[in-house]
Amino acid sequence: MKNYKLIAKTFSGLEYVLADELKSIGAKNIRPGHRATFFDGNLETIYKANYFLRTALRILKEIENFQFKDVDQFYLKCKNVKWSDYFGIDENFVINSTVVNSVDFKNSMFASLRTKDAIADFFRESTGKRPNVDTENPDIIINVHIHQDNCTLSIDSTGESLHKRGYRVKQGEAPLNEVLAAGMIHLSGWRGNSDFMDPMCGSGTLPIEAAMIAQNIPAGKFRKDYAFEKWRDYDQLLWEKVRESFTKKEFTNKIYASDVNGSNLLNAQTNARRALVFNKITFEKADFRDLNIPLENATILTNPPYGERLREENLNELYSMIGERLKHHYAGNSAWILSSALESLKFVGLKTSAKLDLFNGSLKCKFNNYRLFAGKLRN
Repeated sequence: MKNYKLIAKTFSGLEYVLADELKSIGAKNIRPGHRATFFDGNLETIYKANYFLRTALRILKEIENFQFKDVDQFYLKCKNVKWSDYFGIDENFVINSTVVNSVDFKNSMFASLRTKDAIADFFRESTGKRPNVDTENPDIIINVHIHQDNCTLSIDSTGESLHKRGYRVKQGEAPLNEVLAAGMIHLSGWRGNSDFMDPMCGSGTLPIEAAMIAQNIPAGKFRKDYAFEKWRDYDQLLWEKVRESFTKKEFTNKIYASDVNGSNLLNAQTNARRALVFNKITFEKADFRDLNIPLENATILTNPPYGERLREENLNELYSMIGERLKHHYAGNSAWILSSALESLKFVGLKTSAKLDLFNGSLKCKFNNYRLFAGKLRN
């Protein structure tokens, strides 16, 4: 089976987590980069990456990499690619471009336009016809990444972003991205061998991802389709083999999810049912300040409000309450908090044992770990 140069896109701060995941599916020559991890693999690796990886947003198959000195040379190098190896004039395509620090290309739209011209001219010169662009339901998705004077052309094997697992039908005002949630759980070290709690669970992303991780349920189990299913070399038997190649694990510990908002909790329960993990999560409508769940050697992960809808003094009070509850009621456990409200985070008032940088969308966040010791911490 032919090997390819492949790229898995992710969020900043999760590149090495993704590298660990890639190793587990048998990827080769793994190199973490910036918001992406590069690796080598065959068609089976592409299928596995899309189906099993929890911290990847999309999987790209590189088809060309080149340097260019101006826009005209860029166009010619794009036109020299043998596009008929990937799709024909009876198929339609779309181009997604990213431009970083380029003198020649001021925006991604211009890069997409020149690439489209090159592809159209390639087919027109070789067949007398040209394929159509379809932004809604394309047969082939072409990814153009320009950094300074370097261009990488890839075919997108994923389609809709991999964070869209297929189980979420209900969400609150600021749902946590599934890829970020899985990355947070991975970074915390939790693998299902102890109890887990999210006391501000929103629409349930953290506990649901935790339940899927604990039982080894593939991230893509509930997705309907992938872009690679429209590729010329799509191998249905191989794809079926990949989907059948996982073994569900028994999970005997507890996952707790609570929220003060009843609507949020109903959304979380609906999503958990869709993900077939409802029976693995104990839900409770409660304010964290009143929550009284006995935990020992457990992992507490939460993503409290950042302040978009709370005044600063209320936010500081909220984070102070979180710190007090953790200190006085959850000693003997490990807590992780993700927040972009960096000043308010100080009001947690607990010593951090780890501070990691992550992004929730465009918001730069701290992902802080607090080891909750009983009594006073001795140096």
